[in-house]
Amino acid sequence: MDNEHTAPRRSRWTFLTNHARVLIAIARDPGIRLRDIAASCDLTERTVQAIVTDLQTDGYLTRIRDGRRNRYVIAPGARFRHPAEADHEIAGLLAYLAAPLTAPAAAADGVPPARPAGESPA
Repeated sequence: MDNEHTAPRRSRWTFLTNHARVLIAIARDPGIRLRDIAASCDLTERTVQAIVTDLQTDGYLTRIRDGRRNRYVIAPGARFRHPAEADHEIAGLLAYLAAPLTAPAAAADGVPPARPAGESPA
């Protein structure tokens, strides 16, 4: 008999949307190519292109031609879309998630220290 521990997963959900993943990839590298975003986010290039268009249309980023490449500029002061978070800027989340991963200093109890809300990584 299946239980919650042995039953097959019915849905595969994640905390971040594809739009968030694409925006984070751009925050990490404003000159990144769409095919590289697609590869890192496990999406098709067509999907990434549609997401970038959504983000541009809604004012989250601007695309600038740089020779044969595009560079992206994330709009300063852009806010979350959902009414529950609309009073918060996305910059804090992007700074946190786009920062290089570093090993946190180990705490005495083995639990890494939490960052205060709004604090960007060092």
